[in-house]
Amino acid sequence: MTYWEFIGKTTQFIAEEMGVALKKSALSPNIRERMDHSCAITDSDGIVVAQAEHIPVHLGSFRIGIMNIMKWMRENETILEDGDMLMTNDPYISGTHMNDIAIIAPVYTENEIVSYVVNKAHIVDVGGPVFGSLNPNAKNLFQEGLIIPPIRIVRNNSVNGELLSIILNNFKDPETALGDINAQIAANRTGRKRIAELFNRFGKEWVDRSWKQLLENSRALSLRAMSEWKQGTFQAVDYLEIGREKVALKVIVKISRKGVIADFTGTSGEIECPLNAVPGMTFSATAFAIRSALKSDIPTNEGFYSIIDIIAPEGSLVNPHRPYPVSGGNVETTQRIADIVLHALSQCVEGIPSASSGTMFNVMIGGKRKDGKYWSYYETIGGGNGAGPGHKGSSGVHSNMTNTLNTPVEVAEKEYPLFYTSYTLRRNSGGKGEFSGGDGIIRSFRVLEKSSFSLIADRFNISPYALNGGEEGKPSSVLIKHGNRKKKMTSKFSTELEACDEVVLMTPGGSGYGEVT
Repeated sequence: MTYWEFIGKTTQFIAEEMGVALKKSALSPNIRERMDHSCAITDSDGIVVAQAEHIPVHLGSFRIGIMNIMKWMRENETILEDGDMLMTNDPYISGTHMNDIAIIAPVYTENEIVSYVVNKAHIVDVGGPVFGSLNPNAKNLFQEGLIIPPIRIVRNNSVNGELLSIILNNFKDPETALGDINAQIAANRTGRKRIAELFNRFGKEWVDRSWKQLLENSRALSLRAMSEWKQGTFQAVDYLEIGREKVALKVIVKISRKGVIADFTGTSGEIECPLNAVPGMTFSATAFAIRSALKSDIPTNEGFYSIIDIIAPEGSLVNPHRPYPVSGGNVETTQRIADIVLHALSQCVEGIPSASSGTMFNVMIGGKRKDGKYWSYYETIGGGNGAGPGHKGSSGVHSNMTNTLNTPVEVAEKEYPLFYTSYTLRRNSGGKGEFSGGDGIIRSFRVLEKSSFSLIADRFNISPYALNGGEEGKPSSVLIKHGNRKKKMTSKFSTELEACDEVVLMTPGGSGYGEVT
């Protein structure tokens, strides 16, 4: 192993260690159980050199978000000193949605910034009218929670208690949020320490040269892997749902020896609904689809990202003007972007499977405890994976942009006034074909106390697409049971639940591949 390979792998391991530190010290089940967080390391210019294998929607957005933060610091003449950390959740800067709080810290050696460490974590509630803050009815950003501009949350290794107090007083469950934010700060301290050790051991010249070689190698490997693809222009269209209304997403993918251009011209314009996706989300989902299609073990850093160009018309669903709402864009629109980019790539790359469930199925629940304090719970629910040439789709898994774990029923029942009545595969929901799609999930629960419930999901009316003559998977369905009454719900709503009301969630199956023989 060469020096640059060793240093590159060590940098990757440091990012992984940051993620372990964050998970192990977090308070919410969303992070300590589901691992809804991600970590990355950049050079002194904010260029991503290593990422842990965490959530795709976070990872690709780091490229956009970190560069936005660097630009903000230049424009505001802000320099982070040794021991400082900057925090923001502004989607139009950080690149995802407001629940994802990003914290970045510089790494100093010999009074010089040599690197930055950064992490994002999904804080369950960041304010706003809805428990969980993903507001299905939001018409602007201000209805999704507290917007935190870039602020110096840590100065000279001391947390700014006054700023943190202002922030937490806008969250419905401040104790849990405090635990998770402290875990983020701890993760950055771990990363900062390890990167400083790396520079002290090998010296700035060797580390900088190794990181540069790492990026060049990643780019070369990406282009080499892509050289097997058919060159040309390929396109796909799919839809998101608002009730019965269809919201179009279109992509034209151009493949050449220089890389990939993904042009989203023809996609719906920005809307007063939380399905808009800021550029960080759009890039992240596109990069995920392309990275998945490469089928090679390539480090995911700026070297790989540099082969991708995005054309996202300003004022469109995939590049909205501030302050259009974006909470659902991060979780649902990114799923559809990944779907259409993979669909387009299926026309030039062998082995692309039929569509998976295509929704993160975001569940938000909350209420008031007996002691008068509020509780807030968030989870996403997996579905069926699409089948591909030579293989069936996996059942009951998180796919594409989520990549999180589930919340164990035992943990949810211990932490919150919930009683789960079922958690099983949704049998025969996967589409048939030569190779059948994976089955979705049935997950149902009763609330033990009066609660507020919100859902942002998709694929209720339009099933995941199937390739090569396969059949589509079954679409989503949600029922709310109140006594002997059942009510079928839409894909995006908020409602109030009485004690003992039951919610039955049924996620889509993946689609089959190839005709049934």
